[in-house]
Amino acid sequence: MQFDLKATDTSTLARAGSITTDHGVIETPIFMPVGTVGTVKGVHQRELEKDINPDVILGNTYHLYLRPQTTILEKAGGLHKFINWNRNILTDSGGYQVYSLSANRKIKEEGVKFKSHIDGSYHTFTPENVMEIQRAIGADIIMAFDECTPYPCDYQYAKRSMHMTHRWLERCITHLDKTPLKYDYGQTFFPIVQGSTYKDLRKQSAEYIASVGAEGNAIGGLSVGEPAEEMYEMTAVVTEILPKDKPRYLMGVGTPINILENIALGIDMFDCVMPTRNGRNGMLFTAFGSINIKNKKWADDFSEIDSMNITWVDNAYSKAYLRHLFTVNEMLGRQIATIHNLGFYLWLVREARKHILARDFGVWKSKMVKQMDNRL
Repeated sequence: MQFDLKATDTSTLARAGSITTDHGVIETPIFMPVGTVGTVKGVHQRELEKDINPDVILGNTYHLYLRPQTTILEKAGGLHKFINWNRNILTDSGGYQVYSLSANRKIKEEGVKFKSHIDGSYHTFTPENVMEIQRAIGADIIMAFDECTPYPCDYQYAKRSMHMTHRWLERCITHLDKTPLKYDYGQTFFPIVQGSTYKDLRKQSAEYIASVGAEGNAIGGLSVGEPAEEMYEMTAVVTEILPKDKPRYLMGVGTPINILENIALGIDMFDCVMPTRNGRNGMLFTAFGSINIKNKKWADDFSEIDSMNITWVDNAYSKAYLRHLFTVNEMLGRQIATIHNLGFYLWLVREARKHILARDFGVWKSKMVKQMDNRL
């Protein structure tokens, strides 16, 4: 993997760059649609490629390990071939899902024993087998196995957890070196900064992660319920320490406003279920604020979904029709909202990139943050 920094904004720490892997170029800042179980929910690959047009999407180690399982993925020739996607894929390590989904999880030094949320069967994730699973899935960028702390979280627990994440990182790196690639392209490994919402722990973790000298670095354990201001504070502490010549990935963030604020702090990569999950629940994000399409006020509004026409659905259907689809629980409504939201998120980060290159990102960001903070 190669990272080239193209420009830095004059009034903020925002950066425009490009990441090159064997599956193509990722222009940063980038938003990565979440394709948890091998699909960006409700979106055909053709629409994803032609209409939403992301450079990279996400897969999830925990979910893909449980279903369809790595034996199937290996027979298919890896996740790219299995889902017919020729661009980049990033997989997270499953640490967050073990924290959020599984009942009866037991965290020990060896790893995590957890109960499947599907059938109650018991499984163990260790730094070693998670590296093997990610080799089998075959994503272009793979993540270290970490422990994601809950919020709120007491200081001692956060400290113990951070040190264990660091020890697990050593094991990930050692094992990855011994585990050959499965397919005919490379994989890049990102470690993860932890430390909950404690500045000194975040600083310590960032210094440790930076010392590893990986090709890119991630920040985990945020966007788990803490106030936005705390998230920005922690991001600022970490980005100050992480190397400037490596991409920085803020995991699981966030709203359109969160994304712009974190770009301003020097983050390059984002993922979040919000555009897809909120879309399926009738929430549309636009450059002028958010719309709850289920509200009665849209029942006789025959104007197009979004006059900016970012994706083809925006002027193909009216707000009244989309509201009707949600009212009758028609799956097409959820698909339309998902395509609209993902298109908007990708437009937002690409517009941010244009303004970083033009050196006027700070002014544009302030205008956009005000504009998007509306309920329409």
